[in-house]
Amino acid sequence: MAKEIKFSLVYRDMWQSSGKYQPRVDQLVRVAPAIVDMGCFDRVETNGGAFEQVNLLYGENPNVSVRKWTAPFHKAGIQTHMLERGLNAIRMYPVPADVRELMFKVKKAQGTDIARSFCGLNDHRNLKLSIEFARKWGMVSQAALSITHSPVHTVDYYLKLVDQLVEYGTDEICLKDMAGVGRPTELGQIVAGIKKRHPHIKVQYHGHTGPGFSPASMLEVARAGADYLDVAVEPLSWGKVHPDVITIQQMMKADGFLVKDINMDAYMEVRRLTQEFIDDFLGYWINPTNSHMTSLLVGCGLPGGMMGSMMADLTGFKAAINASERATGKPESSLDSLMVQLFDEVEYVWPRLGYPPLVTPFSQYVKNTALMNLLARAQDKPRFSTIDKDTWGMILGKMGKLPGELAPEIREIAKEKGMEFYTGNPQNMYPDELPKFRQMMKDEGWDCGQDDEELLNMAMFERQYRDYKSGVAKERFLKDLEDLREKAGAPKVVTRQVVEMPAFDIDALVAKYPNATPLQAPVKGKMLWQVDVVDDSKAPAVGSAVKKGEAAGFVQAFYGMEEIVPAVCGRIVAVTAHQGDTVQKGQIVALVIPE
Repeated sequence: MAKEIKFSLVYRDMWQSSGKYQPRVDQLVRVAPAIVDMGCFDRVETNGGAFEQVNLLYGENPNVSVRKWTAPFHKAGIQTHMLERGLNAIRMYPVPADVRELMFKVKKAQGTDIARSFCGLNDHRNLKLSIEFARKWGMVSQAALSITHSPVHTVDYYLKLVDQLVEYGTDEICLKDMAGVGRPTELGQIVAGIKKRHPHIKVQYHGHTGPGFSPASMLEVARAGADYLDVAVEPLSWGKVHPDVITIQQMMKADGFLVKDINMDAYMEVRRLTQEFIDDFLGYWINPTNSHMTSLLVGCGLPGGMMGSMMADLTGFKAAINASERATGKPESSLDSLMVQLFDEVEYVWPRLGYPPLVTPFSQYVKNTALMNLLARAQDKPRFSTIDKDTWGMILGKMGKLPGELAPEIREIAKEKGMEFYTGNPQNMYPDELPKFRQMMKDEGWDCGQDDEELLNMAMFERQYRDYKSGVAKERFLKDLEDLREKAGAPKVVTRQVVEMPAFDIDALVAKYPNATPLQAPVKGKMLWQVDVVDDSKAPAVGSAVKKGEAAGFVQAFYGMEEIVPAVCGRIVAVTAHQGDTVQKGQIVALVIPE
């Protein structure tokens, strides 16, 4: 009898790989029946990753969303699954063990069946508790391999990792090919090896389409014995997202596999509703280039979903790099030239940082280091002159063991700075915190919620949860949406007081103050010279003093607040970003004359 290949619709990751936000709960419950009626899915990815966090960012309760969103699939006998990041759970930085355990308890109670757990460094120690907690609270544990292509990421490397994860008790293995750069032949060999060594383990493949390998990879892993394939639907398929179910279903059928039929009327309804959600508001945060594949991703190995943010980062850095190039007598680089330079720099930086798989958050760390190297080189400074604190945490072993060896030059910089490497279990660095957060909830007079789900939000995303509870998150979201609608020429849907402020010619200002040190946005997000103030006129006055190492302003990123920290003591001579503006990573927001 022909082997059956089952499909999982990654409806969550379709959106996360495309833009900033997920659909609202009212939209999700509208599309769920049509997804069910398609008749071809045994699984649907519903939450995890950034799903819960972005709900808080636009002022919605993620607990309501998860419960209502998963319910129709349970009724239809379709399994739901979530994505979580091991040590980092469903946020971008490490989580105490007791908070991690509560997450599995809550998500199972809310209707999530399968926990897909990955460590961006493939450190099995970071996945051990995820496997144990998932099984303890009745979830299917699916441990994921972060797939990439490098001299150290061999078939044998991955099979040894699988052996360890199976020893911990995982029920399933996922090949998480987050950049789509896994080579099809090697992926097939990994699956064949898993099935030979652990025939009871189910295998699921998740591959992005950015560089174009994934359809071939899906055929290879299916032939090698994979059980499930992750797929998408239009209009959020192909490009830098995931292959569309229609193509993959037909490809599998033609190869002799048993696959379920697709109800095309239901497919077209899912397609129509998804486009409606894009047109409603979600499309304002979707970069048009996400619909494009690019072979340029093969060399650098960056996830396709990063392309939009990476180009925004380059745009933000361009003025500072061009200013440095002018000052040193070099020709100015165009944006296309900088993109090629950045890809080349990523290829240079990645092995020297120990080949961390390029997945969140480590892809951001490698890309950020490469960006700072471009700026340093434009200023005739040595590479690795600036490495941010989060990247140092990765380098020093505080997030897990790097797959490869650090370059001697990186070790020497760490030695010069008096930094110490950590070789213990990363989880041991983050003591339990639930009692503290439970007391905070009590002090605020807030209920911990059904199954302690509100407590989980507070412990996992304290800042965003407080903003949600106070209404600040909703206010910021509506303001951001209104600004984007106005830029697009859409009718106003929100009323607020706007104080008109002039635009800035940053290049002219940099030329006017050649000795000034720029203050740059550390991340993409909303510029906040003063936190929790909406008035556009709030900004530091020219002549205001700033101190080296002390926050002069903030950027509200999707995961929390980042400080803008001056590199020198001095006085502001120009402010180039308004309160509430959306700024790009590296964008100059002010100029400071050192004192």
